[in-house]
Amino acid sequence: MCVVLAGRSAECARLDRLLTAARAGQKGVLVLRGEAGVGKTALLEYLLGRASGCRVARVVGIESEMELAFAGLHQLCAQMLSLLEHLPGPQRNALCAAFGLSTREPADRFLVALGVLSLLAEVAEEQPVVCAVDDAQWLDRASAQALAFVARRLLAERVALVFAVREPSDQRELTGLPELVIRGLGDGDARALLRSVIMGPLDERVCDRIVAETRGNPLALLELPRGLTPAELAGGFGLPDTMPLASRIEQDFLRRLEALPPDAQRLVVTAAAETLGDVTLLWRALDRLGIAPDAAAAAESAGLIALGVQVRFRHPLVRSAAYRSAALEDKHQVHRALADATDPELDPDRRAWHRAHATLEPDEELASELEVSAGRAQDRGGLAAAAAFLEEAVRLTSDPQRRARRALAAAQAKHQAGASDAALALLAIARAGPTDDLQRARVGLLRAQIAFDSRRGSDAPPLLLQAAKQLEPLDIELARETYLDAFTAAVLVGRLSRGADLLEVARAARAAPARPGPPRAPDLLLDGLALLVTEGRSASTPLLSRAVYGFRRQQVSQEEELRWLWLVGRVAEDLWDDENWEVLCTRHVALARHTGALMVLPIALRSRIFVHALAGELDEGAALTAEVDAVSDAVGTQLAAYGAVVLAAWQGREAHAPRMIQATLDDVMSRGEGYGVGISHSTAALLYNGLGRYTEALAAAQTACEYDDLGVLAWAVIELIEAAVRSGRR
Repeated sequence: MCVVLAGRSAECARLDRLLTAARAGQKGVLVLRGEAGVGKTALLEYLLGRASGCRVARVVGIESEMELAFAGLHQLCAQMLSLLEHLPGPQRNALCAAFGLSTREPADRFLVALGVLSLLAEVAEEQPVVCAVDDAQWLDRASAQALAFVARRLLAERVALVFAVREPSDQRELTGLPELVIRGLGDGDARALLRSVIMGPLDERVCDRIVAETRGNPLALLELPRGLTPAELAGGFGLPDTMPLASRIEQDFLRRLEALPPDAQRLVVTAAAETLGDVTLLWRALDRLGIAPDAAAAAESAGLIALGVQVRFRHPLVRSAAYRSAALEDKHQVHRALADATDPELDPDRRAWHRAHATLEPDEELASELEVSAGRAQDRGGLAAAAAFLEEAVRLTSDPQRRARRALAAAQAKHQAGASDAALALLAIARAGPTDDLQRARVGLLRAQIAFDSRRGSDAPPLLLQAAKQLEPLDIELARETYLDAFTAAVLVGRLSRGADLLEVARAARAAPARPGPPRAPDLLLDGLALLVTEGRSASTPLLSRAVYGFRRQQVSQEEELRWLWLVGRVAEDLWDDENWEVLCTRHVALARHTGALMVLPIALRSRIFVHALAGELDEGAALTAEVDAVSDAVGTQLAAYGAVVLAAWQGREAHAPRMIQATLDDVMSRGEGYGVGISHSTAALLYNGLGRYTEALAAAQTACEYDDLGVLAWAVIELIEAAVRSGRR
């Protein structure tokens, strides 16, 4: 029987209810949030202690592994891999790729998440499963996204999934899940805990100051008195200082670390640099450093570390304190020993990573090895890891031309991994190097793509247009692709354009040379859109119809489909080609799911919701709206809620729909997404016509029809006609 933690009866009761629900066949998900040392780990221990008769899986996020894709997920699933054979083939293959068990194909993140969900369900058939994820703020992004996806998809499985997140945190994947904020202990419980660890006299004023200063933080209450002399405790001399709580706890750990013999100190630093918690690997590295096994006794006696099946630190701050305090040369020696101790056949990438952190001077051989490692990391779906390897390769490259090339590759990977600020910093390195015209144009293109993806505002079309023009004499195929990207950006900016608008993009695209060979579907799409804007529908319809047909017949690559099916769908909608519009929207969703393109999936789903709405399939559309929200939360994107707004209008929700429309309108106006202005007003016209409020419908439809938004104007005109007739404005 696990004893209820002092001062935590309410929190323990919440965990007990969650366990009871899981045993009864109901999912249980909870996110514990609180500052360092507030007791989140202790609550997880309480949960696991109460989980008798359950299968227990524990994950600990490690700060230095945040860029290693699926590292956290591997901790969770390591003891369940024998059940992989029971999973559907695509899910099994995706998990094998994610965990490095197979190199045949890249890890499909969507299928990885589904595979984990299926794996937990398979285990739960035998007994309830309790998963505890500590320090979730330090999970690698791929694992965090997958676990958030699983948490939102658990239905009747006998699974309890509890996360502990240290605040403040930039971690967003778990936002929206049920949560419990863990605060400091009440004054009475805090005083009792403090007195339990002090053997000598404790002045009441000192006691009050410590309780107030720590705000009842249990770890601080336990650890801080160890750094005070009996005189300080009895009389209060020397208290307090002004360090933040985490820093103060870290300083106490540092004092204990510095009191250790030199070999024990180096042992702790080596363990801090070895993120796998692999005891065997640690001992091999220590042997290379000339550190005997008996050095561990002092570190364990000081309460800093425990060496069992795995390396376990007393607290995550021990790891960070040990590593940050080590001299640079000591860190280099530790990483060099870890690299030498790592099998180059079994784990070449981690070996290269340690070698990089052991190296200060440029090293072309190592930089090339890091490039290869980056490729392997990206094949496994680890864009953030690939970016980290490439960034290290840039640091170790002395040749200016190669450095610029690697910086551009690193910037592209950083951008794809969602780190736009880091990408821009690397772009500055790439731009400063001795680059040719094509390299400079690619730098400009990536800057434009970052602007578009991060803000979707009016600054993106001119940047993409400029990049396309620069690419014309250098790489006409890439230039034409960039013109299509500029079209997409200009369509979204629409009436809110402050720079290059659709007409300017269209004129430039018409003036661009054709690519060699017969035109492909993307060429037909580009040429047709340019004609639509400059010459009108009658001139453009034949080319655009052929483009739609080419995409439907899949005369394009998967990458091209993912990139432009949204735009092609708008064209089909504008042509009143309902059949192809539905086919293309359906394929876009299926392809995004199949390839794990989670950044694309919400956009594809949103288009499919419109198809469902027009077919009267409102329940199906509502189900997809929930999926849009779940996937967007998982990948950290914020999209205008077009799907939900359109469904609310079709449902005639008079009380809620107007507020939703106004909120969406405010959102798109703030981000400069003029396309959403047309959708919002067209949807308002649809709603008000349905409610018989024809004067309001007419005003909304007139605003929608002020600009020819692709795929929107055609529907807005219908609402305009109905509102005008019904209100007597013929």
